[in-house]
Amino acid sequence: MTCYLVCLLVLDITTIQAQQESDYSIQANIIYRFTKYIDWPESKKTGDFVIGIAGDSPLYDQLKVFVTNKMVGQQKIIIKKFSSSSSSFNCHILFISEEQSRSLKKIAANSAGAPMLIVSEADGLASKGSCINFIIVDEHIKLEINKKNIEQRNLNIASELLQLGKIVK
Repeated sequence: MTCYLVCLLVLDITTIQAQQESDYSIQANIIYRFTKYIDWPESKKTGDFVIGIAGDSPLYDQLKVFVTNKMVGQQKIIIKKFSSSSSSFNCHILFISEEQSRSLKKIAANSAGAPMLIVSEADGLASKGSCINFIIVDEHIKLEINKKNIEQRNLNIASELLQLGKIVK
């Protein structure tokens, strides 16, 4: 009986880990797609296109694999890790991991006005400084979009992307 319970526990943990990796694979795909529905100012359309990750997250590895040999226009995509305590984030998209979500307000304030799409993954963060927030609804990844936060960063969002998410203020 004990062996049976241990096996069930191991299977549950393995299923949860596989689900999390699957979720991060989906998030990597979605973040890449943001590059097609967000318009950055001309000053950000040269050099490398940088997607930053604040904190440790399995998304880093998923993005590295997913964006291999992909471009945004003529820009090569680079994935960089940042400490949430960095004084600046020189990137186009900054993903703030759930473990670093408490740093969101500070990061948003320190980068106010910078043309950087802030993406997060914890409930309610789109109303606290994030531009786009991943949430789980009925075991599916959904988007919360704060159009005001996006516009304050001198970014334009396509109406097609707005239609895919829940607009929050």
